[in-house]
Formats: sequence, C-alpha cells, structure tokens
Amino acid sequence: KISLDKEYSCSLNNSRSKTKLQMSAPTLTFVIVGQEDHPIYEVDLTGPKEQQTQYLHQFVLHSSLDAVDEQMWLSKEPHLKVVDRFNGLNVTAFVTAGNTRFLLLHDGRSDDSIRSFFTEVYELYLRVLLNPFHTPTTRITSREFDRKVKLLAKRLLG
Repeated sequence: KISLDKEYSCSLNNSRSKTKLQMSAPTLTFVIVGQEDHPIYEVDLTGPKEQQTQYLHQFVLHSSLDAVDEQMWLSKEPHLKVVDRFNGLNVTAFVTAGNTRFLLLHDGRSDDSIRSFFTEVYELYLRVLLNPFHTPTTRITSREFDRKVKLLAKRLLG
C-alpha cells in the first residue's frame, strides 16, 4: 500500500517490511548572475525552504557557472538548455548579449516552457536596465520585478 500526503513524504508499506521513503518537494530556483559572477537576483519559485536546502541550491547554481561559460562559446543561441546536473536536478541557462546569465535549477521541466520563461524574464530584465539609476551589477530589489517573475513562473512552469 502506498500513501502520499501533502508534505510530499511517501511511505511504502509491505507485508514483510515497513520502509519509509522521502520524496523531495518540487525544486524551482531562479538566479540572475551579473557580469562579475555575482548574483543580482535570486528567488525560490516553489516557496521557502529550510536554510540548508537553500544553500545547496545556491551552491549547485554557482558551481554550474563554469559549465555555462563553456557552453555559451559552443552555441549561437542564448538559451543553452540543460548545462549541468546534480542529484536529479537540472540547471538550465540563458545568456544575454551583455553576458548576464539566467540560471534555473529544476527537477525536469519542459524545455519549451523554460525557453518561454527565460524570454519573458529577459524582457522584464531589459526594462530594469532601462532605468538610468540601475547598473548591470546592481542587485534587483524591485518588488514589482519579483512579483512579475513569480507570476511568469506560475503561468509557464506550473
């Protein structure tokens, strides 16, 4: 008998043995990394996580920057698809003309929906850059930008 509850934990009961399996919650973390490899925007699109999990996601995304740098010279497209994998999680990247990298850590989403998400976020990012008081290395702290990114993720990535 298999039962699944709201906290995404799964228990498997067998007549011979009782085993408890833990399924992880869905993963969807988005980061914009500036030209100097500093994150200028970060958001966990699936809700708050414990601090250790957040640090792990940040580490995986930051360590994938080398793979992004290698792939961006091999492709003519800004959307680089999956550039790195870690424990069943994929890192998908998008590189702008100004060498700003968009990274999405996910647990297996449709490539078309990720491409649409990156394209829409890129348009939002360009609007932020049009602000004369914003530089490409300044952190994005706009609540409106954050709200729109979360709405796009909900609409396009589920």
